Amino acid sequence: MRQLKIKDGGATGNAMKQMTGAITALTFELLNGATKIHIAHLKTTSYSAHVAMGDFYDGVGDFADSLAEQWQGVSEKLLEFPTSVELTKCSTPEECVNYLRSLYDMCNKVQDMCEHSEIINTIDEIKSLINSTKYKLIFLK
Repeated sequence: MRQLKIKDGGATGNAMKQMTGAITALTFELLNGATKIHIAHLKTTSYSAHVAMGDFYDGVGDFADSLAEQWQGVSEKLLEFPTSVELTKCSTPEECVNYLRSLYDMCNKVQDMCEHSEIINTIDEIKSLINSTKYKLIFLK
């Protein structure tokens, strides 16, 4: 398997910078997604949605942590995160499903850029959590 070589300049350096930006953005969105879904979890009147959302926010934070730590090990540099964000609301289970679809797409884009199987596998686990949550929100009412 090909691995990205760590250099400060050139095409490889640019690829590392792009990948670092993509991992940072995905990790940050996963952490924010936990908050978005947690707020919706507290507002829903559906027990099945409440449980599904709870499972998501309970699991996604650990995946975000693992993803960030793995990339920091690969790149041997710490990620730099934004210091503030405006969260869009997920007020209903349907809005949460739409949000999860966009999060899934973001995962796919990062995977397409990545050449590290261990990180691709972690993102697969994130996608599994997303799919399981979508299933519960759509079909278990």
